[in-house]
Amino acid sequence: MHKPIKYVEKVVTVAANGAWHIFDTLNQFNQRPSFTPKWSDKPLLKSWQKTKPPLGWPRTTDSLCPTCVREARQEILDGKKDYTVLLNEKVGEIKAQIIERDGKIWMVKDCPKHGHFEDVMSIDPAMFKHLEESFPGRDIRAHNDEKLHNHGSSTITHGRGSVLTIDLTNRCNMMCDPCFMDANQVGFVHELSWEDVKTLLDNAISIKPRRQMSVQFSGGEPTLSPYFIDAVRYARKVGYTSVQAATNGIEFAKSKTFSRQAAEAGLRYAYLQFDGIGNEANSHRLVGNLFDVKIQAIENLHEAGVTIIPVITIVNGINNEQVGHVVQFALDNPKKIPFLSFQPVSFTGRDEEVTPERRMAQRYTLSHLAHDVKRQTGIGEPTRDWFPISFVSTFSDWADIVHGPERSFGQMSCGCHPNCGIGMAVMVDKETREAKAVTSFLNADQLSKDLMRVNDAGRSKRFAILGMALALMRNYNSFESPTHFKLTDLLKKFDKSFGATGKDYGQVHGANRLKDIERRRADRWNFLFIAGMWFQDLFNYDFRRTEQCIIPYATQEGEISFCAYNTGIGWRNIIEKMHMTATLTKWYDQHGRHEIFAGNKNVSLRSTDHQLDLRPEHVNFKKQTDLDDLGIAKNAREEKIRARDLKLKVQQEAENAKMAKLYREVVLKEKRPEGFVGIENLMGSATPKKQTAEEEVGAMGD
Repeated sequence: MHKPIKYVEKVVTVAANGAWHIFDTLNQFNQRPSFTPKWSDKPLLKSWQKTKPPLGWPRTTDSLCPTCVREARQEILDGKKDYTVLLNEKVGEIKAQIIERDGKIWMVKDCPKHGHFEDVMSIDPAMFKHLEESFPGRDIRAHNDEKLHNHGSSTITHGRGSVLTIDLTNRCNMMCDPCFMDANQVGFVHELSWEDVKTLLDNAISIKPRRQMSVQFSGGEPTLSPYFIDAVRYARKVGYTSVQAATNGIEFAKSKTFSRQAAEAGLRYAYLQFDGIGNEANSHRLVGNLFDVKIQAIENLHEAGVTIIPVITIVNGINNEQVGHVVQFALDNPKKIPFLSFQPVSFTGRDEEVTPERRMAQRYTLSHLAHDVKRQTGIGEPTRDWFPISFVSTFSDWADIVHGPERSFGQMSCGCHPNCGIGMAVMVDKETREAKAVTSFLNADQLSKDLMRVNDAGRSKRFAILGMALALMRNYNSFESPTHFKLTDLLKKFDKSFGATGKDYGQVHGANRLKDIERRRADRWNFLFIAGMWFQDLFNYDFRRTEQCIIPYATQEGEISFCAYNTGIGWRNIIEKMHMTATLTKWYDQHGRHEIFAGNKNVSLRSTDHQLDLRPEHVNFKKQTDLDDLGIAKNAREEKIRARDLKLKVQQEAENAKMAKLYREVVLKEKRPEGFVGIENLMGSATPKKQTAEEEVGAMGD
């Protein structure tokens, strides 16, 4: 039985639907041209002005040969070629086909030199089609950006991005598998000086469209940099409203003081590496008490006023069974976890030379994620509740219109390729823990189309807000929403997210920061966003994705697409070596060795007390053993060990065969077949005189 308010809201939605049609009809007359905001030298785009890359299938795109790329990169690193060849030539580039086969979407490609490569892009063609059809189009082309965007085929050409990434150091206090940057293994230290940090932040806000409201400090482990706190503070000073750290959480878990200092400097989000629930689920990282570290980091950061976003690298056969456990963890702790970021494995860094057998066994796509969430939690329909992350850009366009032309930063716009990332919003009642996918009670497809019409009309702020309110109300189904959820809660949520009316829901910076944060947190409803971000590797690389990247790296050689930096031609390897701070030996002589937690070493924690709700059956869940059962290596290190053992086995078998042959000749007096040519005859006169069989057996006996 529904609450009475649900019936009242149903009447309101019917009335709003009628009002919308009148509003929309009037709104189509004498539409205004787009204004040019302060943060761009080009006007806002109407929906029909947005371009799209080729989508659907079968289609052809530009990709890379995994072997050609590794060979070319090594030549540059060895000094045999200058890196500028990447600016002028299509190094390692080949064509790829995106096709449907056997109920899956594949990328297939052939290199004239190295042969055939293929990989799975989706296990659900219907979902793949839905995501691509929901893509609203690319953002404003980048401009006034020549000094930062000049990387040949890898150049970013579209958008203002959403998060600028800055690696403060390549040093790390862990030795993880997988690791897309191969931290602690490259033989040198690449660490930004204080002048480097300021220069990269200053450069980023000099180009247009001025796109990132967010900057993320990464590494290695960014908290190892002596400038971490100062970098956070300076980023806030130059205008970034959202300052983030991609961290394993060790330093935050060890010290409440450090957590508080980071928060007071302006740290707003911690992207916390988080592989699953329980120490067993994290055991492949080889830190004995890693889950305890994560829990303590969450407690210390939350107390300091920092928002925690668990970031889960998903490897099929290693921790994909943890997807539901992590989602349930967020649902059980809605006051502390508002966002989850799943990242399907990218075979790069330590895993770049993965064997085809392991790659196919461990490959995990965004479609795997959507289906695992549904299978393991019962939440979310892949073709109804999951959308490309870029879907939100229509709402960002609306916020840009509402905020007007005088804003110094544009609204964050996630205008990435629909194959890059997906998301599902879940409304969670913090009091009862009831949870429902937002798109189960809000028609997102129609809402987006309605909002495009509002945006295209380009009316005043008042008209834009009215249009959004009517669109929300008419697409809302009160009978499917959570029990205690109201239509007014929905309107407040959107206002809080986009700052439309100017109402103060609690600031995250300033003298009353903690009080304001508590006021924001007092909201009964947690808008839990479950995201999946799938970074490319050499086996599924698509330049159409690279050119509209929304999370570029700021480097001494400009701003580079995340995937082009970490994989692709491998700009990270090249730039870090070009701007190497010191060899490891020299660094250790000058600074000493930093502590590294590996080999199942425990992190020393002052406390393990926490107030988080954990399900015992999840904490005690046994380590996943799928790959052991199949006899497949779990990581690059294990593959190398197996390759070494195989080589030794072959050598031993060859030696055994040689001994058996000698035994037959000497002991059993077997004769060589007539016409047999020994290796000593083939090697010619330059070969030293061979021992007789008897002499050789005697020498072995000695």
